[in-house]
Amino acid sequence: MCNEYRFKQSLDRLALEFGALKLPLHWADGAPNLEPRDSIRPTDPAPVIVGAPEGAELKQLRWGFVQAGRPPVINFRSDGRRFPAGRCLIPADGFYEFTGAKYPKSKWLFTRADDRELFCIAGLVRDDRFTMLTAEPGPDIAPYHDRQIVILHRKHWAAWLGPAEAQPPLEPLPAGSLKVEQIR
Repeated sequence: MCNEYRFKQSLDRLALEFGALKLPLHWADGAPNLEPRDSIRPTDPAPVIVGAPEGAELKQLRWGFVQAGRPPVINFRSDGRRFPAGRCLIPADGFYEFTGAKYPKSKWLFTRADDRELFCIAGLVRDDRFTMLTAEPGPDIAPYHDRQIVILHRKHWAAWLGPAEAQPPLEPLPAGSLKVEQIR
């Protein structure tokens, strides 16, 4: 499952993408500094998007729900579940999976196969933390891992941020949606 992802898009690009969906993007306390990042790992702060009365709100939260005496929950199974509250979108332009039995494991970068770089992962927010939702692997991921993050189709972004009854399907992408490149 995803324990590292990439986000190198600008704030202008995010605002443009969400504006095209008639979902204006705003933020509290002035525009955030979104530096391009090749690696976002558990417990790192990262941008997430939550629903708001004015459209969508960009926040900086930490990755992983806190559990007393245990590692943070960075991935949460979505199989057969409904999520009426706390939904968020996690903007990304790539994510990594690792294969092999010993260190250093092979590292694989997954990106969109079409011309669009940006995608959004379905997530949940609790307090000042977020986690990613996972599902059974789609055909592009199955050779590398037995689970995958839920990447929402762009047409479902507004519904995911909307009312509880508007939950879109949480399923893997069809074959050919992602391309993979070995990093090491």
